[in-house]
Amino acid sequence: MGTGFEFKPRILGFLCNWCCYAGADLAGVSRYQYPPHIRVIRLMCSGRVDLAFILRAFSNGTDGVFIGGCWLGECHYITEGNYDALSMMHLCRKLLEHIGVNPDRLRLEWVSASEGIRFAEIMNDFTRKLKELGPLGIGEGRDVNGLKLKLEAARNLVPYIKLVERERLRVHFDTEDEYNEFFTSDEVNWLFDELIGDKLSLSQIMLLLRERPLSTGEISEILGLSLSEVSRHLNISARKGLTRFSERQKRFAPA
Repeated sequence: MGTGFEFKPRILGFLCNWCCYAGADLAGVSRYQYPPHIRVIRLMCSGRVDLAFILRAFSNGTDGVFIGGCWLGECHYITEGNYDALSMMHLCRKLLEHIGVNPDRLRLEWVSASEGIRFAEIMNDFTRKLKELGPLGIGEGRDVNGLKLKLEAARNLVPYIKLVERERLRVHFDTEDEYNEFFTSDEVNWLFDELIGDKLSLSQIMLLLRERPLSTGEISEILGLSLSEVSRHLNISARKGLTRFSERQKRFAPA
């Protein structure tokens, strides 16, 4: 009799010390059942979850990342870090989608210290959805190594992305719906493509060229970018002295 393989998603959870972590503890004490696939990192506030943490988790093969914080308006700090977590989550989901990772692999929820059963229900639902998506990369129909390269390219851009967020995307609203509306607006989509999307593509190209010299066509095939887009980025990088073209090899390489 054959035995089927059951996919058990790897989940990394960043939990606020004051609310969600206490809720998770209550779920355990109360023996509420949820899959044991989550590995927990406790932070003092959900606003301390850095974009680089999430990208590193996915680079290491994590199938899903969960962020749990206090309900909006109930943060234990004057700075109300859970609003920062909400903005960061929206920006990170756009980034993940851009590089080919299903944004549903990143989830943010509010759980109070008294909501142990809510924590268990969320974990059960998140695990179920990750099982439907499948393993990271494979579930997206992407080459795993190629996806790792794109995640590394995104990690290299984190300082720049934070600067863009601070200067152009820093907002404060009262409700989640307002954040959803803002980050799905045409204006934000345009800003993301213009200020982050192009830089991300160039970062991917530079990582590829560090491995070996490549032609425009080879880069286009590996990254799934159009020939014209690759040519544009290579021309820009050559003018900045980042790359050079070898007439003998007919390929680009780092300068």
